[in-house]
Amino acid sequence: MSQHYDVIVIGGGHNGLVNAAYLAKAGKKVLALERRHVLGGAAVTEEIIPGFLFSECSYVVSLLRPEIIRELDLPRHGLEILPLDGTFTPMANGDYLWRTNDHARTQREIRRHSRLDAEAYDEFSKMMTPMCRFVKPLLSMIPPDPTTLKPRDLKQLHFLMQRFRSLSSDERYTLIQLMTMSAADFLDQWFETDALKATMSASGIIGTFLGIRSPGTAYVLLHHYMGEIDGAFRSWGFSRGGTGAISNAIGAAAREAGVDIRTQAAVERIVVKNGRAAGVALKSGEEISATVVSSSVDPHLTFERFLHPSELPGDFLESVRRYKYRGSSGKVNIALNGLPEFKAIPGPGAHLRGAISISPGVDYMERAYDDAKYGHYSRRPYIDMVIPSLTDPSVAPPGKHVLSCFVQYAPYKLAHGTWDDQREAFGDTVVETIAEHAPNIKKLIVGRQVLTPLDLEREFGLTQGNIFQGELSLEQLFFLRPVPGWAYYRTPVDNLYMCGSATHPGGGIMGAPGRIASQVILKEWKKVVAASRSDRSKPATKSAAVPAASPTAPPEPAVAPEPVVDATREVAIAADVAPSVVTPDSEKN
Repeated sequence: MSQHYDVIVIGGGHNGLVNAAYLAKAGKKVLALERRHVLGGAAVTEEIIPGFLFSECSYVVSLLRPEIIRELDLPRHGLEILPLDGTFTPMANGDYLWRTNDHARTQREIRRHSRLDAEAYDEFSKMMTPMCRFVKPLLSMIPPDPTTLKPRDLKQLHFLMQRFRSLSSDERYTLIQLMTMSAADFLDQWFETDALKATMSASGIIGTFLGIRSPGTAYVLLHHYMGEIDGAFRSWGFSRGGTGAISNAIGAAAREAGVDIRTQAAVERIVVKNGRAAGVALKSGEEISATVVSSSVDPHLTFERFLHPSELPGDFLESVRRYKYRGSSGKVNIALNGLPEFKAIPGPGAHLRGAISISPGVDYMERAYDDAKYGHYSRRPYIDMVIPSLTDPSVAPPGKHVLSCFVQYAPYKLAHGTWDDQREAFGDTVVETIAEHAPNIKKLIVGRQVLTPLDLEREFGLTQGNIFQGELSLEQLFFLRPVPGWAYYRTPVDNLYMCGSATHPGGGIMGAPGRIASQVILKEWKKVVAASRSDRSKPATKSAAVPAASPTAPPEPAVAPEPVVDATREVAIAADVAPSVVTPDSEKN
């Protein structure tokens, strides 16, 4: 091994880059390795059709933690968030539902459909604010494990219990419902308008192989409801230049901090000596040594592809194999000669500047899931569309537009045939579904890119095409993510950590997993270095499989109003004060 680094980060997605940036800001010598030719992972912008820049996978931003934007000074590195104003839902009867960022205007719009729903919408928004406040600190802390009965876990659980006690009785019941109910059943308690319930419940199925009536999807709805920009919940936006601009800004901050970033550097295996990660071997044959390896790719790649089974405890490896991915979505990116014209609101207008949701009713959404349950892509899918070129003209030639379509359901495992055989038919189904509401769409198409779950796996390293590196289902959240007993970003292999979306708090362009993992690494740095030095005096041996032991208690995250970066200690984790208002808007991934 010709080079040595303090830390090698596997994967140049946004979490990997965040992890690398914080470690470098703390004085570590860091190398980030990306398999593809471009940084960003699933948060990437590419010119697939000449002149048109597509946010190929992730396409909107909101969950990116404000402390990361602040601490890495991302605006100085080119990050600019443009507003996404509301959600337009065309209905089967020719009417529409159009919710905007103007709460009063949205209430008036809902009143067209139901006076009771207009009143309930206001109460719903007020109720969701304390729900967001309660959950928000969890996004910046190591999840306590209630099964360990260790003092630090119990201390964190006490903190959460005190917060729970501070809620009113109604708020406590609502929180329990959000943690256990289906999105549709939860919204049934509030609203009667079919299109409103269908569109809002769509947030509960993003990143899951579940239907809107499946228990547990209400929490996923809350997960996306916490979208936040500049301190306002329920705010969503575009990154100027596409979502790749987010990754580029983080990458620029990382480089400024001293991170070496290499693209087209595919990892073949993680080098393990004496039971400790000691570096990586690239597919090119090059080996690079490091004191710590931090993996931002998913558990399947980290533990089943990059490590030999003998290097892991058997029961841990079995838990990794049971971890659920079950990709359920696809993406269709379309280059247009002009703007689609919807029958519900003919002509151009502000309704095209927000999200356009093909979710006309609850039964429509559930039937889309029924197809997927039996191994078929949805004949009439749920589609969430945006036209970012209306807000950011830089992504398309003058007078032309980019249409980004997130599509569910598209199961990874098909009952018949392969995705290579059915890719174009799937794309045709998406276009036909849009054409039912915007008949001129077909004649506007200049070109398209169809991404199936198989494409997401092959090209972007997302196992089974899951956009969140694993389902956001209750049994895979908090202290259970990715597997029980190992939610502390550590792994059974000493000096090997995880920092991607397969760890708490999960997926979306958030950055929290990368940030929290960096704090764990820095907290344990002295111990890690001491152990590594001791190992260098021993002959290298191949690790044998051993029974899995429970990990040691997690380090307690620091809480400080002003995060401080110092080369000799960890970067403090700030517990942000949640804002007091909820701004109604769309539901996205």
